[in-house]
This record gives sequence, structure tokens and C-alpha cells, in this order.
Amino acid sequence: MGRTPPNFLVIEADQLPPQALPMYGNSVVKAPHMQALADAGVLFDNAYCNFALCAPSRFSMLSGRLASRIGAYDNGAEFAASVPTFAHHLRLMGYQTCLSGKMHFIGPDQLHGFEERLTTDIYPSDFLWTADWSRRERLSTSEMGVVLKAGPCERSVQVDFDDEVTFHAVRKIYDIARDPTARPFFLAV
Repeated sequence: MGRTPPNFLVIEADQLPPQALPMYGNSVVKAPHMQALADAGVLFDNAYCNFALCAPSRFSMLSGRLASRIGAYDNGAEFAASVPTFAHHLRLMGYQTCLSGKMHFIGPDQLHGFEERLTTDIYPSDFLWTADWSRRERLSTSEMGVVLKAGPCERSVQVDFDDEVTFHAVRKIYDIARDPTARPFFLAV
């Protein structure tokens, strides 16, 4: 009898260093569900972000290639549909591949090997954020408004989006668990 292939749940979060989590030694933060996942799964001791911005870093992780090799230099860069990802490979191996949350996929391909996307992206998929590197003038104050107005808040579009992403991901896991014909899964959240 063959071995059952493992399921993969990958949780990505921007601006969340490992030392902020209890499974990496933080004794102040309480994250019982993440701790339970870490206790039952695989915890990376050495995982590194190879780009300082989230979109190029995500593209690099998905493709296994340096961001500079696939032309991803900023959060407005297109992730070319011609670049294979590990989601493509897992699908070829029979996995159900699913995405819940933001990936900054710019351009027409909003799946990049995932067969299902549970939420839209929080950011635009068109080329609105694509940089015009020929501009030499400084950014205007209006373009920096988000930075200038930053501060504490109870609710935001980002917090609401995170709640939606989590809701859909948890529901998907329950749906898969109830399906006797379900294939092994890879769920990126």
C-alpha cells in the first residue's frame, strides 16, 4: 500500500518576523492556533525572504527563481504567465491547488498554476501600480498620503480583507475534509 501524500498549508504574512511568534520563542504573543499548526506540522528554522518587497518575494518563492531573473523589481511588476510555479508542478502530481489571499498577480493570469482562487486580490491586477522608471522627479505628497497618515486603527480595508481570506481558507479546509474523494491539497493563505 502506498504512502498518502502530505497536505500543504502555507501561511504567508507581510511584515511578520519569526521572533514575533510563540513557536519561535516569543513568550508575550499568544497565537494558540498557529502554535498548534507548528506543533503538528513542519516549522522552518531558516527561511529567508530574498527581496525587500512582497510581490517580487512571492513571485520568487512560487517560481523558485530570483526576482531579478523573472523581471519582478517592484509590487507593480507583472508575473509572466510563462513562468512555471510549484503550483503547476503540484497540480501535475495530482494535488488540489488553492489560493486564498493576496499575491499581487499583475496581468491577466490571476492563478499561476493554482486551480482555484477563493478571494480576489486586495490590490489591482491591472498595470496601475507598474512603475514608470523614466520619471526622475520625486514622489508627490499625494502619492505618499498613505505613509503620511499611518497610525493605529481598529478596522481597515486590510484587516477586513484578512478576515475574509481566513474565513474562506478555513471553510475550504472543512470542505476538503468532508469530501471522501478529495485529493491531497496545497492551500496558500
